[in-house]
Amino acid sequence: MKLHAAIVGLGFVGRAHLEALRRLGIPVEGVLGSSPERGRAARDSLGLPRAYQSLEELAADTSVQVVHLCTPNHLHFHEASQLLRAGKHVLCEKPLALDSRESAALVSLVKETGCVGGIAYNLRYYPLCQEARALIQKGEIGQVKLVHGSFLQDWLLFATDWNWRLEAKLGGELRAVSDIGTHWLDLAMWMTGSSVSELCADLATVLPTRRRPTGPVESFQQVDADETEEVMISTDDYGSVLLRFENDAHGVMTVSQVSAGRKARLWIEVNGSQGSLVFNSESPNTLWIGRRDRACEVLPKDPRLQSPESRGYAAYPAGHPEGYPDTFVQLFKDFYGYMAAGDLRAPRKFPTFETGHEELVLCEAIAESVQKKSWVTVGA
Repeated sequence: MKLHAAIVGLGFVGRAHLEALRRLGIPVEGVLGSSPERGRAARDSLGLPRAYQSLEELAADTSVQVVHLCTPNHLHFHEASQLLRAGKHVLCEKPLALDSRESAALVSLVKETGCVGGIAYNLRYYPLCQEARALIQKGEIGQVKLVHGSFLQDWLLFATDWNWRLEAKLGGELRAVSDIGTHWLDLAMWMTGSSVSELCADLATVLPTRRRPTGPVESFQQVDADETEEVMISTDDYGSVLLRFENDAHGVMTVSQVSAGRKARLWIEVNGSQGSLVFNSESPNTLWIGRRDRACEVLPKDPRLQSPESRGYAAYPAGHPEGYPDTFVQLFKDFYGYMAAGDLRAPRKFPTFETGHEELVLCEAIAESVQKKSWVTVGA
């Protein structure tokens, strides 16, 4: 049976989901917007068959087997719970929920209903991130010793920049850490095969007051300053977190949404006992391989040169760049391919609800560390 999808939320990332689904030939039956009017507008502008009037109407649609949740964070738990109980598989944007209590309940609900839950940590699906993981797992750089890097943006640099993520009641108490830091942490743990066991964090709200638009605004959209009001901000613009991994590796992550000139620069470096690997999302079609006893290398994205484990994630031949939109395609290919295979007890290569829960446990440990101004044990 061919799986059919629907999407809840058609903002910036919802449109990325739609594009990837269409590239894979997965039928999208309809969309649920933040209001019936916005849903109908999205249906018409994007050529979709249907605009749902409510989550209940979508949950009752027997033509849909999979629902993609691309809504603000505070809605994820309610939406995912209702859809899972209706027998729908769910692919949710990160974070999975607002706290680990909610995410643990969703993990249990997935097991109870027998549905599949995936989360959109799509950045691990750059072909050369897959290659980095394969090289580490094969021992090509020896024992992992250090993992460090950053995820830097500038889209919230000015006091007039606005997005719903700035409001704790909509996005959660953590913002830069939750929004982009969890992408970096997921990549670090998945790439090295080791979870974070202890951490020590420092966070800062660089802009304690901002200008909030008096009307709705899409992500990355600029607004007229005359149509704003001043509000206090409590969520983090910046964070640095010292890390200790279960495999005895050490590391540090820095995240910022106020670093001028950095649009979405994810840098991760893994130093092993015999070599190093560097991936930079602003140059995603090369992987730097560092050596001491011979010349360093730059591996281009090339299925013929990549490991068997990673070459299937490179859709195009050498010399044909792949980027951010392609990561959603590869994630969804794994997610839908798993369900199409029919064995829902088989191991899952894609990030699951358990992945999302682990990231929220990490976020809570970061918040605890900031409050205590000390090292904390993750999940203690």
